[in-house]
Amino acid sequence: MKKIFHLQEENKNSDRLVDAIKHEIRKYIKRERTKKTPEGFHFWEFECKFGETSENAEAIHQADLSEEIDKAHSAKWSECYVEIIAKPAKKPVTPAKVVEEKK
Repeated sequence: MKKIFHLQEENKNSDRLVDAIKHEIRKYIKRERTKKTPEGFHFWEFECKFGETSENAEAIHQADLSEEIDKAHSAKWSECYVEIIAKPAKKPVTPAKVVEEKK
């Protein structure tokens, strides 16, 4: 998903626009998570970018998206750019625990 969201629109409450943006992002992430992962991968990982324009967008964690949208809204941005790319990921390998025998 690469999209520019308008935070200020004529005849629309900006708080409702922000809520609609957050809802659309959550809906997209939920839809992507339900897709089948490729062979050998365990889950979907999301690479996210956020900024006023696509040129100055910075990488952020997926959990920080709604907080960044709120910051943009309070800073009176007219629009914001959101990029969310789903990538398959593997679970990190944990070393096998050595069980000591009781003597």
